[in-house]
Amino acid sequence: MIPAASFAGKRVSLFGLGGSGIATAHALLAGGAEILAWDDNPDSVAKAAAAGIATGDLRGADWSRFAAFVLSPGVPLTHPKPHWTVELARASGVEVIGDIELFCRERIQRAPAVPFIAITGTNGKSTTTALTAHVLKSAGRDTQMGGNIGRAIMTLDPLEPDRHYVVECSSYQIDLAPSINPTAGILLNLTPDHLDRHGTMAHYASIKERLVAGSDTAIIGVDDSWCAQIADRLERAGKTVIRISKRLPLTDGYFADGTNLMEAVHGRYSRVAFLEGIGSLRGQHNAQNALAAVAACLKVGLELGEIQAGLESFPGLAHRMEQVGRKDNVLFVNDSKATNADAAAPALSSFNRIYWIAGGLPKEGGIEPLRGFFPRIAKAYLIGEAAPAFSATLGEAVPYEISGTLAAAVEHAANDAANDTGGEAVVLLSPACASFDQFKNFEVRGEAFRQAATAIDGVKPIGGPR
Repeated sequence: MIPAASFAGKRVSLFGLGGSGIATAHALLAGGAEILAWDDNPDSVAKAAAAGIATGDLRGADWSRFAAFVLSPGVPLTHPKPHWTVELARASGVEVIGDIELFCRERIQRAPAVPFIAITGTNGKSTTTALTAHVLKSAGRDTQMGGNIGRAIMTLDPLEPDRHYVVECSSYQIDLAPSINPTAGILLNLTPDHLDRHGTMAHYASIKERLVAGSDTAIIGVDDSWCAQIADRLERAGKTVIRISKRLPLTDGYFADGTNLMEAVHGRYSRVAFLEGIGSLRGQHNAQNALAAVAACLKVGLELGEIQAGLESFPGLAHRMEQVGRKDNVLFVNDSKATNADAAAPALSSFNRIYWIAGGLPKEGGIEPLRGFFPRIAKAYLIGEAAPAFSATLGEAVPYEISGTLAAAVEHAANDAANDTGGEAVVLLSPACASFDQFKNFEVRGEAFRQAATAIDGVKPIGGPR
């Protein structure tokens, strides 16, 4: 735990008593603050009270006594309208912050030189966070990873001079962290997302920009216009900006040339790393993730050899293009996290002979946006409620069967792929659907795929995340 000593002797209100909220409350208590916490869920309040956290309905609290109000990132700050607690805090002039802000204040006060890498973006931030942390750990650095992935940030080990912190930040968390100041801040990309909570794309982009604007070094993917404009704006303001691109040669920065990761300095190019043969980092989207990790790790002092070794040993994230097994020329890939068409596109773009398992609880738009990838699909195996609609979209463009269940789909796809003589064949679960018609969540669905694939006679499991 990181004690939140910046509020020692002060009274702090807190709303949102899920796992991270309770962890934040304990960090405040450990730092010497006095807490009054609340939640709209009576069960959460009871759980917090049982854990020794003082609780009370904040509607009747004396807000003039609070030095700060700590809000769960899952609670609306601005849109569609501020939560009632936010309105009470603002009416009393009480600052509204989150757990990322608590970490940033502790770092500035206790150990400002501690390496702190913060990652955001619409897509790819979890993989980039996990990859960056893995590269650091594999190079022998004391590394802590958390935030919007894994552990709540205040549950990480205490700040120490040589300890590295790699933190994934959602837009909700950045919105509650006005003084966020990473050593290296990464903004991967921006596409419309969470507009129900941010109102407009411009507001969403401005929140994401705060993370890199406060960084010592801003690492920005410039393959979309929003991020390119942010990079230009920060550079004009005198910030240190490193641009990365997964598809375009740059005059200065880092870019991907196939599987080679290149550095450009005033138009002169040199290779800094490569992804050839690294199955967990296939695809153009992973080239962007790797470029960001390379730039950040160089910033905090790693050597190129250490970085390359870390890239090569990266196991990937569970349920995100996770290689789970192989039998001869057939590779089994679990991409259960792909719960809509946009999320399925990276996996479909990364392989050439695909035996595609798709379906579940359908999302708006179906798989029509994936039509450009249909030539890569040898056959589709459709499951769940979406099967009839997906079969209509596939039509005569792609051979398909309605398998019904995931177990049947894996069995049939594996048999067909085994007879493919066109090189590597991939049995790919990338459903482009929610899981809730047949599974509790995408993790359970992915685990079912993994078990079914590795139970096939002759399939050798591939070591990776669990």
